Amino acid sequence: MSVTPGGDVERSPAATEGTPGPDGRPALEVVDVRRGMFGAQDGGDTSGYGGLVVPVVLPGPSERPYGGWFDEAVDVLAELLDASGTGYAAAVESVVVDRGELTLHVRREHLLEVSRHLRDDPDLRFELSLGVSGVHYPNETGRELHAVHHLCSVTHGRRLRVETTAPDDDPHVPSVTSVYPGADWHERETWDFFGLVFDGHPALARIEMPDDWPGHPQRKDYPLGGIPVEYKGATVPPPDQRRSYS
Repeated sequence: MSVTPGGDVERSPAATEGTPGPDGRPALEVVDVRRGMFGAQDGGDTSGYGGLVVPVVLPGPSERPYGGWFDEAVDVLAELLDASGTGYAAAVESVVVDRGELTLHVRREHLLEVSRHLRDDPDLRFELSLGVSGVHYPNETGRELHAVHHLCSVTHGRRLRVETTAPDDDPHVPSVTSVYPGADWHERETWDFFGLVFDGHPALARIEMPDDWPGHPQRKDYPLGGIPVEYKGATVPPPDQRRSYS
């Protein structure tokens, strides 16, 4: 992969075909190209950063053997999904091993089933959710919004990621609070900042921005600067007037 002087991306054969690179790491997939500092253009910048061209790349699918305990974990999950009738290929889009970390890309309609298997099976036992975070890739058509679940197995001393996607025009993914109750506030924060709607969440509301705040500030299409500061009075209502989540 390279970037031409004109700013166009030339993808290497490995990146195009999705085969591992010469160092054994997954091929890189170009999902976007950023131009200028923070994406700003035509701002009268005299620092030279206005001509900056940076490709946004993600590691592509990995090939077996994944190494370490990764193969065993994927095999156990595949057996469980096949036995349930869902099918491993229907639920898991790809497996990525990069920098010694395992990520399972799961289709959103199967996220809850995969999460339950990861939590409950004794050979997996990823019983702890460390959080949910969001990512916005505005030019990754049909997969603009990513929800990334960070899981930990206290039993086996292991960690993995479960990543699922949704398009901008249908930003819905299932809430995992029925499986990992501790994900409650993390999903609220991801909704607040990225606009990902977690279906089934017990009380999906803003957690950091004011309730009437327009937009979601960590999306790439959110305006940079020029946002008027709004002071709400910083008052705390009495307990009988506070928002209820029951």
